[in-house]
Amino acid sequence: MKRKILAGNWKMNLDHLSGAALAKEICAGVDAARSACEVVLIPPFTTLPAVAGAVRGSAVKTGAQDLYCEDEGAYTGEIAGGMLRALGCAYVLVGHSERRHTIGESNALVTRKLRAALRNGLIPILCVGELLAERESRKAVDIVASQVRESCEGLEGEEFSRVVVAYEPVWAIGTGRTATPEDASDMHGVIRIIAKELFGTAAAEHLPILYGGSAKPETAPALLAEPEIDGLLVGGASLKASSFLGMMPR
Repeated sequence: MKRKILAGNWKMNLDHLSGAALAKEICAGVDAARSACEVVLIPPFTTLPAVAGAVRGSAVKTGAQDLYCEDEGAYTGEIAGGMLRALGCAYVLVGHSERRHTIGESNALVTRKLRAALRNGLIPILCVGELLAERESRKAVDIVASQVRESCEGLEGEEFSRVVVAYEPVWAIGTGRTATPEDASDMHGVIRIIAKELFGTAAAEHLPILYGGSAKPETAPALLAEPEIDGLLVGGASLKASSFLGMMPR
């Protein structure tokens, strides 16, 4: 069965002290809920060691917001997958929309980062999604399909079985807008069709696909009720334990 995942991307928020405090509060809520859902906290790099210590011994996992495509070398400012793994990270975001559209990462670079994550024993959360202009011009499906195809180019079936995909409509991130459950489910269905074309029926059926477009406690139940939506990648609402825990899939 596909696993349900609730991942909190803290982006460039919280230092090591406030991050550890929030992580401890979330851990207490997750352990009390005894949910089968996998909960992942994704803090900034500087906060990762403190959060990793705070979640140790709990059911909560940690992840990183990015990694570099090489494992070592003269790459000032970059972080290697092995470094993240040594901190206890289980997950890493790859190709987040803010990396693609603010930093300028290409599908080719995302592919290299995806491979680096897999090579270092990390579970990549591959982020895909369209801009508002692309949706309004009816190019959303083509854009998302090409991001999935190009980012996964050259992967073997076994490698893809360790990948998680997050659909994040860029026009719904930080804008207060959210795709309707039907819109999100339709695009998740498209992603699953592409996965089937590339890696077969079994791989597509077991692929966890998360929704990542400004989900909130009030919108989460309807999103999670859609059979194609396997969890959430949460931004701002993950910065408070009560709102984040309130979105946990049951």
